Amino acid sequence: MSKYLGAIFDLDGVLVDTAKYHFQAWKQLATQLGIPFTEKDNERLKGVSRVKSLEILLSLGNKEYSVEEQEQFLEQKNQVYVDYIKTMDKSEILPGMIALIQELKDRKLKIALGSASKNAEMILKNTELYDYFDVIVDGNHVAKAKPDPEVFLLGAEKMQLPAEACIVFEDAKAGIEAAQQAGMLAVGVGSSVNLPNADMVVKDLTEINVAELLEFNKKDGM
Repeated sequence: MSKYLGAIFDLDGVLVDTAKYHFQAWKQLATQLGIPFTEKDNERLKGVSRVKSLEILLSLGNKEYSVEEQEQFLEQKNQVYVDYIKTMDKSEILPGMIALIQELKDRKLKIALGSASKNAEMILKNTELYDYFDVIVDGNHVAKAKPDPEVFLLGAEKMQLPAEACIVFEDAKAGIEAAQQAGMLAVGVGSSVNLPNADMVVKDLTEINVAELLEFNKKDGM
């Protein structure tokens, strides 16, 4: 029997393609503030909190604003983002995701969401993914952003599983680091260049062989 009993999925860029909406919302704010902002810059914002993301964006333009102004910027960015995601539907689910979760459930693994997003429930409902999850932990439940492992440890706790029995699927460097700190198996989704510390990396979820994944040994590789 596999030692893995639970799977924790990040949301943005793993289950659904919300990354483009984050980029468009941050880009709109950056343009307003006169800050150059590229897709490469946007990579640095993946997996980190809103507040930290704004700090990074402002540092790109060497800009300083009061706490009140920064809160206003965050609210503005989030409203633009929410307007985008309100239009999402199941067509934006990334390839291989439903088949993977279904196979994991068939093998009796519990399924959790571990995301920094405060809009996770809205996205899951709009894309008809909500009912696939046994546990949802998002930005409304945790105080510390990735790479702190809090979101994943809380997911394991809510599934009533030890950390070492959990597999994490992440597309961000900070998320991989959080999974490693939690003592979980860290599967990177995306480019191995961006995710050098993952235990294994797949281009997308269609590349996952569940039988091999469940026998994966962190020490020996796959």
